Amino acid sequence: MAIIAPSILSADFANLARDIRDMEKNGADWVHVDVMDGNFVPNISIGIPVVKALRPVTGLPLDVHLMIDRPIRYVEEFVKAGADWLTVHLEADLPQNILACLEKIRSLGCKAALSLKPQTPAEAAIPYLTKCDMILVMTVEPGFGGQKFMADMMPKVRALRQMLEECNPACLIEVDGGVDGETCRVCKESGAQVLVAGSAYFRAADRAAFVKTVQA
Repeated sequence: MAIIAPSILSADFANLARDIRDMEKNGADWVHVDVMDGNFVPNISIGIPVVKALRPVTGLPLDVHLMIDRPIRYVEEFVKAGADWLTVHLEADLPQNILACLEKIRSLGCKAALSLKPQTPAEAAIPYLTKCDMILVMTVEPGFGGQKFMADMMPKVRALRQMLEECNPACLIEVDGGVDGETCRVCKESGAQVLVAGSAYFRAADRAAFVKTVQA
């Protein structure tokens, strides 16, 4: 059964607490929180104070995706704010700093994840695989919701699943971008276990039914 993590990037920001409580009622597993700095990606979203404000609202794990430059600067603050999973981008800093970042996240008792942009090959993740609890494969260019699913990322998911089976089989694979009731199938077939859905979840006529479709 897949894990579904609706992304609050597509939620009503004036009513985030309401929307997150609805996620729980609708059977969602995690809450995906997109953090953007306007530098690493061409958009600005939310930051540490919002994550801190969300923590008392829900018992669901907060899956915090940092789309920011040099994320090691803010890791401790996001963990303290309540992140259960903290994802950093492979492309966001020098390799030695990304390794240090992943190690720091885990040392703080948080689950560490590494994200790859569409143009980053699966092989680029090899030095980090044993340091991760999850690998996030972007199936759109990070920065904005509502983009079209990039099916050509599925070979990357399959390649990463094979690599992880050899060195870190407990590591999850997450897919983010354009996931809906149709594209979720190929994601799961390719080896993804965690699916982020933003626009498709919030636009669904029956959100509980959508959650069940993605999880099945």
